[in-house]
Amino acid sequence: MLKRTLALEIARVTEIAAIAAAKLRGRGNIKAADKAATDAMRRELSGIDINGTVVIGEGEMDEAPMLYIGEKVGTGYGPPVDIAVDPLEGTKICANDMPNAFSVLAISEPGGLLHAPDIYMEKIAIGPGFPDGTIDLDHTPQANIKALADAKNVPMNEITACILDRSRHAKLILAVRETGASVKLISDGDIAGIIWTTDPIQTDVDIYLGSGGAPEGVLAAAALQCIGGQMQSRLLPSNDEELRRLNKMGADASKKYNVEDLACGDLIFSATGITNGSLLNGVHFRGDSAETETLVMRSKTRTVRRIKTKFYGINSKLAILENEAD
Repeated sequence: MLKRTLALEIARVTEIAAIAAAKLRGRGNIKAADKAATDAMRRELSGIDINGTVVIGEGEMDEAPMLYIGEKVGTGYGPPVDIAVDPLEGTKICANDMPNAFSVLAISEPGGLLHAPDIYMEKIAIGPGFPDGTIDLDHTPQANIKALADAKNVPMNEITACILDRSRHAKLILAVRETGASVKLISDGDIAGIIWTTDPIQTDVDIYLGSGGAPEGVLAAAALQCIGGQMQSRLLPSNDEELRRLNKMGADASKKYNVEDLACGDLIFSATGITNGSLLNGVHFRGDSAETETLVMRSKTRTVRRIKTKFYGINSKLAILENEAD
């Protein structure tokens, strides 16, 4: 079982990563913002008393200089844990200072998070309160929209689907709109899109559909396990090399994964806003201080906390991080 205090410790990790990225938002430099968030997250993780292994990270060992899949983090003196990270979810969003960029991390007991390579994953998700099997990845978009509308006891034209705005989704978008349902297109950040389904009154999103990154799918599943909801997914290797990597990690391209297959057991999820969005407020700088908003969830207790934090002397803190990274 994970220590309760870990929730606050990983919240600090995403807070510092978000602040580092926020310093570079709107500058148009995707790589610089991502590196700043990654450096900050790695540094903060190194001080936590865990024996952590990154199972969802910035890439595999040969492809990423830090926070790669298989990397060990923490002091090494604490309990063994698996970690999924996305220091900057929405790199383009942050670079253009658009809504819904954030820093995110999930932690589990060993084996609690699916080891998935950075490939595409087909996904469908809805929030809590519906009978099991309400949606099915193998059903048509029309069938899923109708099933959800029937479960909500509303006409299909009162359903809103969230879909990534990609050319590969053109037929999907058309199929959803033909049911009378509306489509909320997002440019990036499908972790937020999936989480939005858990509170349709606040977000106006009832269902998430489409393909996106597999790492983001695992992180979103960790959040759903904390607050409820249904999700199904399937990994989509596009070539023999991606299939080889997938098989090496023990995943299965033919399997339809449910939410509990992606994330299970005692889970803690933390996300801190970088830019303002529907899920979280972004970082606000006030001279040498910074204000953050963080969403922290735990599956064991089914608790959701919103934490507003003010950091003083943040410029000195970031300077230390930059010097250590160099």
